[in-house]
Amino acid sequence: MFIALQNAVASDRTILVFGDSLSAAHGLRPEQGWVALLRARLKAQGYGYRVANASVSGETTTGGLARLPRELRLTRPGILILELGANDALRGLPLGLARQHLADMIRQGEAAGARVLLLGLLIPPNYGPRYTQQFADMYPSLARQFHVALVPFLLKGVALDPRLMQQDGLHPDARGEPLVLNNVWPYLQPMLRKSR
Repeated sequence: MFIALQNAVASDRTILVFGDSLSAAHGLRPEQGWVALLRARLKAQGYGYRVANASVSGETTTGGLARLPRELRLTRPGILILELGANDALRGLPLGLARQHLADMIRQGEAAGARVLLLGLLIPPNYGPRYTQQFADMYPSLARQFHVALVPFLLKGVALDPRLMQQDGLHPDARGEPLVLNNVWPYLQPMLRKSR
């Protein structure tokens, strides 16, 4: 019984970041990415959380849905930060399917005892106004349906500033990553508990 209780407490102090290249520090040293910066901020501010980053560059919601059950078993997170969908859109995949996969991942996270923070994304307008708007609407719609916290746009104040983006125009550079963390933090912080 004591061991089970100990595990329950430990899991409540784990954050699982589950995303794609935007959370995997693509093109940067791992310590420059927003997830590593989150680890450092949590430590500096006295939050006793472990951060597991299971983000994979190029990941779609299909791949994420297949991988998530194992990651939930391994990490037993108290908080799941879910950042997927951009690669589905960049490949022009059906958004109905992406939405269903994200919904399934939210359900899986909650069934495993995690509170979910959904990271909203936007895509460039060259995918056509209808597809672009459907994609933008997908995240707030899921957040409303499941009553989960939502970061409206992960790359707010970063994506349109070439000084903060890598040459590919898709990923923040080392100067942009702290701003990405600042976009996440106001929504994540209310979900955290200080260490005793």
